[in-house]
Amino acid sequence: MQKAHTLRNRLLAAGLFALLLASVPAHAASKEIIELQTQVQQLLDMVQRIQSTLDTRFGVLQNLAQQTADNATQMTATVNALQQKINAQSEAGSGKMDTVSGQVQSLNDSVDELKSRIAKLDKAIQDMQTQLQNIQTPPGGANPGVPGGTAPLPGNPAFGPAASQTPPLQETFQAGVRDYNAAKYEVAAGEFQDVLHYYPLDDLAGTAQFYLGEIAYRQQNYSEAVKAYNAVLEGFSGNAKAPAAQLRKGLALLQMNKKDAGIHELRSLIQRHPQTPEAAQARTKLNGMGVKATAH
Repeated sequence: MQKAHTLRNRLLAAGLFALLLASVPAHAASKEIIELQTQVQQLLDMVQRIQSTLDTRFGVLQNLAQQTADNATQMTATVNALQQKINAQSEAGSGKMDTVSGQVQSLNDSVDELKSRIAKLDKAIQDMQTQLQNIQTPPGGANPGVPGGTAPLPGNPAFGPAASQTPPLQETFQAGVRDYNAAKYEVAAGEFQDVLHYYPLDDLAGTAQFYLGEIAYRQQNYSEAVKAYNAVLEGFSGNAKAPAAQLRKGLALLQMNKKDAGIHELRSLIQRHPQTPEAAQARTKLNGMGVKATAH
């Protein structure tokens, strides 16, 4: 552009010089002057053509620059809209996951409350049965060998050895949970063992078995923890703590440097219970290890 501007100035100067020559009287003009005037006129025509070409090309460049700016603006708007859509979808997905987790937690709470009511009803029925047995127990029979004519009948449970008392289910389990939270692991283990011993078919027995695994895990006795978690998975597979037991089993195996077995257990958990919070924790653990959540 600078060179074109300099050329234009020179040509304009030449044009002015030509005009001066044109003002010389006709009788003084010679053949050389006429030829010089012709060349100057040609130069002026060339300058006009160059100026027209430059103006045209400059207009094209301006148009291209404007189109590029418009395309960049449109692309920016498209990217921003796409980013907003992705963010909205991500927030919606997170909201749905939170909603599902809340519903599952509410369902677990309702189930626990129902179990508590059933346990209370069971205890009330047991108390009624005990009272009924006491009412139906016959009084002591006559014994002629005893002064007064009466004596306890042989085998009467009222006068026999004290019967072993069965601990109440709900109270024993809750006491175990309290002692576990207070880090009184030996006491809590005994209470959970009582639940397993006296109520082996109750659903709380599976939860008590899970807590035995948790006690062993906290005490860094990972081999015993794995055994306890296996007992939950094999004997109480329908228990609500089954996904947590499988997660903790996988973590315990990793603590024991059994990497392949731990990864297998975590992948199995994700496959069996994909929508649970435990499965989400398993995915996070595997991702942190640089391992895919699925085998394929």
